[in-house]
Amino acid sequence: MNFADALNLGCACQTLETPRLQEQLETEPSLAGLTARLAQSHPHLFSRTAVFLDPGVMAQITDAVAALERVIGLPAWRHQALERAPQIACLDHGPAGVFMGYDFHLAEGGPRLIEINSNAGGAFLNAALARAHRACCKSFQQVFDPQNDLLSLDAVFVDMFRAEWRSQRGDAPLSNVLIVDDVPDAQYLASEFQLARALFTAHGLIAVVADSRELQWREGALWHPTLPAGMPVDLVYNRLTDFYLQDSGHEALQQAYRAGAAVVTPHPRTHALYADKRNLVTLSDATLLNSWGVSEADRALLHKVVPATQRVTAEHAATLWAQRRTLFFKPAAGFGARAAYRGDKLTRRVWDEILAGDYVAQAIVPPSERLVSVDGQAVRLKLDLRAYTYRSQVQLLAARTWSGQTTNFRTEGGGFSPVVMVPATSPRLDTASLSA
Repeated sequence: MNFADALNLGCACQTLETPRLQEQLETEPSLAGLTARLAQSHPHLFSRTAVFLDPGVMAQITDAVAALERVIGLPAWRHQALERAPQIACLDHGPAGVFMGYDFHLAEGGPRLIEINSNAGGAFLNAALARAHRACCKSFQQVFDPQNDLLSLDAVFVDMFRAEWRSQRGDAPLSNVLIVDDVPDAQYLASEFQLARALFTAHGLIAVVADSRELQWREGALWHPTLPAGMPVDLVYNRLTDFYLQDSGHEALQQAYRAGAAVVTPHPRTHALYADKRNLVTLSDATLLNSWGVSEADRALLHKVVPATQRVTAEHAATLWAQRRTLFFKPAAGFGARAAYRGDKLTRRVWDEILAGDYVAQAIVPPSERLVSVDGQAVRLKLDLRAYTYRSQVQLLAARTWSGQTTNFRTEGGGFSPVVMVPATSPRLDTASLSA
């Protein structure tokens, strides 16, 4: 056990103070009261306990993301991913897609990739949370953020959106950004939309949180009624989970995207190339990757990082059912653990639904654990890590802690947690001295 693991299992220290969180969340008058509202409506969104990480594990995650992006960039990968996706995914206007999310569990042999998300939520909230934890005490800051990266993260995020704009519009000026979802005020992470709006506004952009059904397509442009008269939509920060814009209520956005009339990020192509769960099957196929010219080093890395994943088919139903206790079943187009099942929890009724759907079966990688304090009692929660990335670069690493079958924000003491990199020279500890 390395020093970070020992801290995770033996130290239930809490480093979040509500006034510090309030300073980071309520950065402008329109955000006043947000902290109190979240405490009431989302009591388990933020954990008061940070997660510690060994720098070697961070290096493994960084290397894994780079290797994954190299493979996803191959022409053969694009061909197989786009061939099974709706036609709209074949459009390539230039943008790569903001906030890619690579989710990992920490196994004994290192990080294991659980899934890739093309519309990863939580980055703005996690940045604010990490800064709030960082501010708890001066001595902690040197461990938590020795390079002061957290303080420059807002600029990094805005620069990412500007880079998306330039990739499609070149040197044309960017005037406005719409943060778009269905009924955005009713979304679980609606507070994040407000943080994004405030950040864009602070950087000189007109920013609006918009309901997708209020968008209008006319005269070859995308419009929204809250923008100044005569000003079309420039850039859409797309938070819809209708990844291919197939819902009839998204027709205006779909037409604008097809025409390239608005910069949309992330977009259908991003989902097809990255987040379709069937891609995990391809990443598990070393023979296929070798035939595509993937280097031996990258194949070895992916073999270590990507748990074995296979399609669920009627042909292999009997074998998969017999092996179900070692498998996790996920819908190919799923997200947020919706309709995902641990095999050891399956009933025959659910199994029939899985066979009738489009599922993959992934080898189970049990999550590691974090000790937290709940009402003065030490409790172990499961944890996973999310790397928020842009064009293969890791911008922010965050954790989620929970109990139950899948990740959730219903666990006392759990929620989003910042990640603290322990010093590389940390001693190794005797785990026998740690409390259970």
